[in-house]
Amino acid sequence: MERIIAIAKEAGDAIMEIYQRDFTVDYKEDSSPLTDADRAAHGIILHGLHALYPEIPFLSEEGDAIPYEIRKHWGFFWLVDPLDGTKEFIRKNGEYTVNIALIENNRPVLGVVYAPALDLMYYAKEGAGAWRQDAVQGTQKLPLHVNDSREQKLTVVASKSHRSPETEVYIDELRKSTRELEVVSIGSSLKICLVAEGDADCYPRLGPTMEWDTAAAQIIATESGCRVEAAAGGHKLIYNKKDLLNPYFVVETAVAMFCNGRTVANTRGYEHEPTSDQ
Repeated sequence: MERIIAIAKEAGDAIMEIYQRDFTVDYKEDSSPLTDADRAAHGIILHGLHALYPEIPFLSEEGDAIPYEIRKHWGFFWLVDPLDGTKEFIRKNGEYTVNIALIENNRPVLGVVYAPALDLMYYAKEGAGAWRQDAVQGTQKLPLHVNDSREQKLTVVASKSHRSPETEVYIDELRKSTRELEVVSIGSSLKICLVAEGDADCYPRLGPTMEWDTAAAQIIATESGCRVEAAAGGHKLIYNKKDLLNPYFVVETAVAMFCNGRTVANTRGYEHEPTSDQ
């Protein structure tokens, strides 16, 4: 784990070097933004992981598209978003992350999420718990806080860049089942990590995301005791699918599960298309 954390920090350092100066923004075929920071972090992570584990395949948002006919035979592989929250990076609000996950048999078993502008690290390994690390508080086991009563305020975290009408319906329904509800917004995979910490109770993502957007943060959330499930049907998220597109999903703490009552039933039937930025 220490070596993966070191690679994430090295990628974060490269991102910060570009963040602190002028940079250009290009656009991919799907109109999502791409910067030199995305490319630099991708190269550092690719070379770092290959040097440590040359036998494990590597799939990155900014890497070559690998045909499913090849990928479907992978038992293990690295799944990486070198810069999750490129829009937040461009806005210079600090709410972007480096995401590195190890996938085994279609599920994340190790994850590192690093927010370089905040100098904030999250990491988890299956069966070993989830952890938060910064320069002030040091290393702390997650969750840091537990909301154990629906009589307390329920906090919902939502996307800054991609809040959908379906999400608004979900929040309105959830509001009916609790005394007080607060909605907070933050960028990138920090939304999932906020629920893992216990600073938020629920993150409904009723809009498109790709597998590299969620894998690293998902293992952090589940190891902290949260549930991460598809909104329609309640099944676990599956990785290394043919299209790499996640279904709509919800991340919940125990109290949010109790209040929820599957309000997500209202979101069924919506079609969604891939996006490269969470």
